[in-house]
Amino acid sequence: MPADLERIYGRLGFADQVLYSNFVTSLDGVVTLGDKPSAGSVISGRNQADRFLMGLLRACADAVLLGAGTLRATPGHHWTAEHIYPDAAASFADLRHKLGRKSQPRLVLFTASGDVATAHPAVVAGATIVTSEAGAKKLQGRMPDTCDIIEVGKSGSVDVARAVAELRARGYDVLLTEGGPHLAGELIESGLLDEAFITISPVVAGRDVDKRLGMIAGVELLPDRPLWSTLMSARRHGDFLFLRYGLRSG
Repeated sequence: MPADLERIYGRLGFADQVLYSNFVTSLDGVVTLGDKPSAGSVISGRNQADRFLMGLLRACADAVLLGAGTLRATPGHHWTAEHIYPDAAASFADLRHKLGRKSQPRLVLFTASGDVATAHPAVVAGATIVTSEAGAKKLQGRMPDTCDIIEVGKSGSVDVARAVAELRARGYDVLLTEGGPHLAGELIESGLLDEAFITISPVVAGRDVDKRLGMIAGVELLPDRPLWSTLMSARRHGDFLFLRYGLRSG
């Protein structure tokens, strides 16, 4: 990494092919706040160290994976390093150049139905839509020229294993998912998620009326299929903890 980035975070490296997630969670395990946008910013309190890490992880990636719901809930956002932490934009660009990455990670959207906010600025800037044949038909004539489509299956839920294999075939080897608990759950269910970066915010969120999810949704592992992880690093900045776990170590 460029010296100024390494001075802030320390050393960071990935395998040639890797898929990693990034979440900020409250002290009591909440990562979503119902259908409210920018839940991560609320949970982190816009903590600058957390935003720096988000930028750093985006700067390392060939592509950033999202669910279409996350896109709709975050109007105006761009999933680039400099958008979330502009103060280090030049260093992030230097890092991408040294890694041989394109200037920006490719945005990859997962949608079974083809219901995509096509006017979203991040889509207009360029995105790959992963959907079914039925979803692709719904999107015909609606996508900007900067977009392309990967079809996996006739209809119904997206086969994430086939989707990731196709992304690999297109040269997207280092993948970051910011797609929310359901996409993370599908990736874990398919044995595809290699690492998880977890920021623990000192805030207590609580649960009552709103549906507030943890890091994984849509799949149950305990007690029959426990997935034990390996702590790869732990960092502290003020009252925040920044953890990195390996998820496929057995």
